[in-house]
Amino acid sequence: MSNKKVTKAVLITMAKALGIKKISTMKKTELIHAIQRAEGNTDCFGRIENCGVTPCLFRKECQG
Repeated sequence: MSNKKVTKAVLITMAKALGIKKISTMKKTELIHAIQRAEGNTDCFGRIENCGVTPCLFRKECQG
């Protein structure tokens, strides 16, 4: 999607829209994992080397 990193503010907005609870206590990586799960995806951020999943909103930070 984009080559820019996703800010925590954007992640919080996304998480709220997905109905994720306890957002304020989550670190950025935890938010990304929660968003991935809520969207029906594997919570793979930062866990897979040489990931081939595209498009991915988090790819820049994950593989960067």
